[in-house]
Amino acid sequence: MSNQERRPTPDDIPEQQLAYPASQADMVPAPDSDLSNYRPADKLKGKVAIITGGDSGIGRAVAIAYAMEGAKVAILYNVHDDDASVTQSMVEERGGQCLPIKMDVRKPEECRDAVKQTVDKFGGLNVLVNNAAFQMTQKKLEDLTEEQFRQTLGTNVLGYFHMVKAALPHLEAGDVIINTGSIVGKLGKGMLIDYATSKGAVHAMTKSLAQNLVDRQIRVNSVVPGPVWTPNIPATMPVEKVGEYDTDNQMERAGQPEELAPAYVFFAAEDSSFVTGALLDVAGGMMSS
Repeated sequence: MSNQERRPTPDDIPEQQLAYPASQADMVPAPDSDLSNYRPADKLKGKVAIITGGDSGIGRAVAIAYAMEGAKVAILYNVHDDDASVTQSMVEERGGQCLPIKMDVRKPEECRDAVKQTVDKFGGLNVLVNNAAFQMTQKKLEDLTEEQFRQTLGTNVLGYFHMVKAALPHLEAGDVIINTGSIVGKLGKGMLIDYATSKGAVHAMTKSLAQNLVDRQIRVNSVVPGPVWTPNIPATMPVEKVGEYDTDNQMERAGQPEELAPAYVFFAAEDSSFVTGALLDVAGGMMSS
């Protein structure tokens, strides 16, 4: 039986509620993020990448895929030392090098320091993956506070801006920036008003940065996930929405982190040399237009 046939279905996901921010180790079932279904081809040999939110979920899968493709990776994370340690071990088990850095993307000085640590350790920087995000559902608009709205935009939009500003002095022609958007940034989501707003901004930022940096031959693209089984789901969704997650897309199941990783490899590699300003939906068939 192939890995594809064994992807968890909604029937495999029980109701569960985890404290925010959740650890991937506490999820049932564990997300598929070990890249066991991936076949590398040295597409990123000699490259250095920074991945924010790299300790778990999509970020972990991307870190492993990049390492398998020959890149050295720095994973930036905010809370879970254990998750970061697991990601580091998984990268190193595959022959890669991994630098975990605990920091907060909302603080520009910490973004600059993380980039400096990466460049000092690995000798340069070629790929920035902006992936760290904050999400929290609120069923009623009245329950969405200004504090939460600011935290969401501060992490998901300003955090990306701070990282781009920190990384840009080290990026050269042929290097890339990859942002994590979201299908709800195109479709909207009633219980994720601030999150959907932030991801719509990420999409606009991606296209604008692509235009701004094209003369420097630095490409900027965005992967646009649909529902994916990551720690944010049991930590931020109502418990009744977590059980049997997710049937809203045409494939009627949640994506797994390792199913997103190849899109990030594509954007980081020479394969996408004629692609910039693109929003690539990896959403199980959810139609955004």
